Amino acid sequence: MAQQLTKDPYVFQHLGWGEELAERGLEDALMDRLQDTLMELGRGMTFVGRQVRFTVDGVDRWIDLLLFHTEQLRYVVIELKVEEFEAESVGQLGAYVVMVDDLLRKPAIHAPTIGLLLCTGKRESTVRYALAASAAPIAVAQWQGLPDDARAVLPSVEELEAVVHDELARQASLLADAPQTNDSAAE
Repeated sequence: MAQQLTKDPYVFQHLGWGEELAERGLEDALMDRLQDTLMELGRGMTFVGRQVRFTVDGVDRWIDLLLFHTEQLRYVVIELKVEEFEAESVGQLGAYVVMVDDLLRKPAIHAPTIGLLLCTGKRESTVRYALAASAAPIAVAQWQGLPDDARAVLPSVEELEAVVHDELARQASLLADAPQTNDSAAE
């Protein structure tokens, strides 16, 4: 069920990031470009919240991203990792899925919650074993930023600002040198 709703890999090149960032940096970048991110995640996804807090047994738990799929009428819990897949993450995400099902989902109108673990790499057998041990509907997919070699050839922010500044100065100079028309003298 979770695998049908998701794809693999997710390409987050619109962020302009490589894979060298912290989870909070990835989350910030995804939210800064919310529309592009939702389009990459697929049709029907809507944003519910980020760092959604659930307090269970006096302990705060924080869901990285909580979405809702409008066509399937279900919550989608997204856990972000800026590292290769580790089996332990399935347990964490599974607990979050169950929390959302228990504390937010209205069973009469909502389909069961699913989880999506986004990581920078995965070993297929390890993923298969970890998911087989989980009762929660969870998918694991890779996310990709802009590759380092592609990012290396892009101009820096400073270089782009200099080009824009130079072009604006050139345009202003052209306007200053253009012959002035005097509409009142023509009358």
